[in-house]
Amino acid sequence: MLRAYKYRIYPTEEQKVLFAKTFGCCRFVYNWALSLKIEAYQERKATLGNVYLTNLLKSELKAQHEWLSEVNSQSLQSALRNLDTAYKNFFRNTKTVGFPRFKSRKSRQSFQCPQHCRVDFTSGTISIPKAKDIPAVLHRRFRGTVKTVSVSLSPSGRYFASVLVDTDMQEVPATSVSRSTALGIDLGIKSLAVCSDGRTFENPKNLKRSLDRLGMLQKRLSRKQPGSSNRNKARIRVARLQEHIANCRRDNLHKITHALTHDSQVRTICMEDLNVKGMTRNRRLAQAITDASFGMFLSMLEYKCRWYGVNLVRIDRFAPSSKTCGECGHVYRGLKLSERSWICPECGTHLDRDLNAARNIKEFGLKALPREPGKVKPVDCPTADDRPVS
Repeated sequence: MLRAYKYRIYPTEEQKVLFAKTFGCCRFVYNWALSLKIEAYQERKATLGNVYLTNLLKSELKAQHEWLSEVNSQSLQSALRNLDTAYKNFFRNTKTVGFPRFKSRKSRQSFQCPQHCRVDFTSGTISIPKAKDIPAVLHRRFRGTVKTVSVSLSPSGRYFASVLVDTDMQEVPATSVSRSTALGIDLGIKSLAVCSDGRTFENPKNLKRSLDRLGMLQKRLSRKQPGSSNRNKARIRVARLQEHIANCRRDNLHKITHALTHDSQVRTICMEDLNVKGMTRNRRLAQAITDASFGMFLSMLEYKCRWYGVNLVRIDRFAPSSKTCGECGHVYRGLKLSERSWICPECGTHLDRDLNAARNIKEFGLKALPREPGKVKPVDCPTADDRPVS
């Protein structure tokens, strides 16, 4: 099974110069190939393949620009492969994937080394072609074969190395679905995740807590003279705060998904198939939804369920999980978003909005389970179960 391990590295000044050259060369080759692809499609409706562009790189582009030979040639070819993958993904699904964009030196920089990479845990170093023994903080050990190493530079000026390893670990086969080991989860803004068994994972709201500090730093940045050293220092301060917010958010999501997938009493998780992109169109809730990061939560939960043998069932996003009474099945159509609790007009039961939704999600998922255990796919569920519905 392929797994990635990300480490922070501390290159020397000489290695930083080499990384800067490699970043620039990979960015130049990527933009050059993208312009050729656009030109060929506009003029002849033709598509230039990766093999053709690679041969053109070796025969013509390197002869015209000799400085391309100063960096690892495999990194340049990896940039072409990444462009070819992005180009094919766009034409495969134009609604979900955007068209490849030209790379800028102001955005995040990265390059890949697919061969001759080594990680030494004894000395605490990572070696790639033309850059040996890069000091790194190897806080996580692994066993397996190193496939690729991706070196990146964040906007805050920190270097990282992402090591893709072919490990000897195997995915745990999924167990049979049982009602006693099933769990329904309702995502929200006030509480990030509410489980059908009563557990609640709070939303830390990392961005909201840092908005005042972020606004102050951005205001200071706007007052600095463009191109000055003070403006660059102010930009790094803003980038470090934004990176801190993202790290806190990612750390919290990893802890929640780890707790859910490593619970021995939970072998099936039922979730809503949320349209996160559509939810962010609400201008009143867009910032809060983005801060909660529902999409990242769902993607983390999906691959961790696949790793650890947990069944993941996604119910229909239009199922009235919050409006359905968990006792009698009555659907209360007049429920507002501001109402965090409500009383069923049919049976008089007092219901907590989020907990009731989590229990209904569990019932909807168990009613429309896929036949093959462990298969992850959205399923259609009824508006309620077999109980009477108004």
